[in-house]
Amino acid sequence: MCIVPKEQLEVFRGEDSLTLYQWNMKIAKHYFCSSCGIYTHHQRRADPLSCGFNLGCLENVDQTTLGKIELADGASFSVIEDV
Repeated sequence: MCIVPKEQLEVFRGEDSLTLYQWNMKIAKHYFCSSCGIYTHHQRRADPLSCGFNLGCLENVDQTTLGKIELADGASFSVIEDV
């Protein structure tokens, strides 16, 4: 995943094939392809002004030429908001 400001994310084609998934407080928005199921992009609850997108969904991008890409441990992210 890469992160950009929300207003910089643009879906060029296939938007009509995307499925929105939300849960809990319904603030975060997670989008998947309704045909193949790939996770395309999301708007996070913790930072609704930015969007993460799946770099593998971009055409003509060779990920091996981008240098070191930091990995995130998504399993350790909190899904429960402290009240």
